[in-house]
Amino acid sequence: MADKKIAFLVDTEGIEQVELTDPWTHVEKAGGTPRLLAPKLGEVRGFNHLTPADSFPVDTTLADAKADDYAGAVIPGGVANSDFLRMDSDAVRLVKELVAQGKPIAAICHGPWLLVEADVVRGKMLTSFPSLQTDIRNAGGDWADQEVRVCDMNGWTLVTSRNPDDLPAFNREALKAFGLG
Repeated sequence: MADKKIAFLVDTEGIEQVELTDPWTHVEKAGGTPRLLAPKLGEVRGFNHLTPADSFPVDTTLADAKADDYAGAVIPGGVANSDFLRMDSDAVRLVKELVAQGKPIAAICHGPWLLVEADVVRGKMLTSFPSLQTDIRNAGGDWADQEVRVCDMNGWTLVTSRNPDDLPAFNREALKAFGLG
């Protein structure tokens, strides 16, 4: 349990900072090892909504990441982050690999856009920022406006929440899914 690596998938900027830092801290406190994955090495920029915030060092590029190396993944939101990330073929590939291996994924706010792009929401129950509901439904997911949804259907666990207000429930359920809580 203490050596579980959890991949945090982000783009280079536009990340909703608290949706990165809060789950990261909870993974660390539970004994896991969070790792930051992005399109390129260097630093990524967090945002407090539309205001630039802190920078964070990248551990591994998405191109070099292999699902075998991780116990699960967190996909933070942020509109720009999520929109750019879903267009990254390495991020899409990694999500597909994680799902194929039955590993849990926790996505918050706009983060589920990457799941839609990877075509892994079909038959899953999830939530997100409300503006994604049509995309999720069109991709075959069952969307509802709830604080947190946990879905074990289709051989893998998906934890989703709507926004930063839902982080306490999101963190609790994500840690359970990762076997850390």
